[in-house]
Amino acid sequence: MQNDNSMSQDELVSKIQALTASVRADGNPEELETIKKLIKRNVPFTLRGYFAAYLLRELTKTPARPARKEREPREQRRGQAQQQNSQSTPAAREERKPVQRDRSEAPAQRREQRAIPEDAKTLYINLGKMGHVYARDLIALITADGDISKDDIYQIRLHDKYSFVTMSEPDCLKTIERLQGQTHRNRTIQVNFSNKDRKASAETAQAGEDGQTAGDSVQD
Repeated sequence: MQNDNSMSQDELVSKIQALTASVRADGNPEELETIKKLIKRNVPFTLRGYFAAYLLRELTKTPARPARKEREPREQRRGQAQQQNSQSTPAAREERKPVQRDRSEAPAQRREQRAIPEDAKTLYINLGKMGHVYARDLIALITADGDISKDDIYQIRLHDKYSFVTMSEPDCLKTIERLQGQTHRNRTIQVNFSNKDRKASAETAQAGEDGQTAGDSVQD
């Protein structure tokens, strides 16, 4: 009876003919002769035909595929994972945790490294994110002539329609003188000290004038 792993009769005939041709063309007949004598000594004469048939059948068998392992239900797998996790030691669970970077340290370090001096001033520039202007664009504008470097810029705060740039007062004055009225992306640049710094400068100037007037009165 033919099963799923057996070859058809025509295939067996073809295989036998191919093996016969191989026997005739074999380049080591002495080895075949030795094997033939061993078969003759160890296989009874009446079984030699069956012996050859058995060998051919085993040779032509298709290896059976391993049975597919039944996958466990999802809930069962989840329960097993929870059980394994509960049985593991706290040290082992801690070791399996992914390493997470402490993101709070980097900004703090940057702020500490870029401490803003007390005498620094802040510029208002009428360029912002809505005009597709970002920090790199402002840095490029301010440092274009090479007189001011990127490290001279303490802070940049971007808004939709304008930005604030904090630098030393001399660098702010240079930037105002060079950029005021220039054009960037079809927009005329307006740059000046921020309202806070302008108010502080005005109060300082007023205090100086009041002191000078009081001194003149005393002299009189």
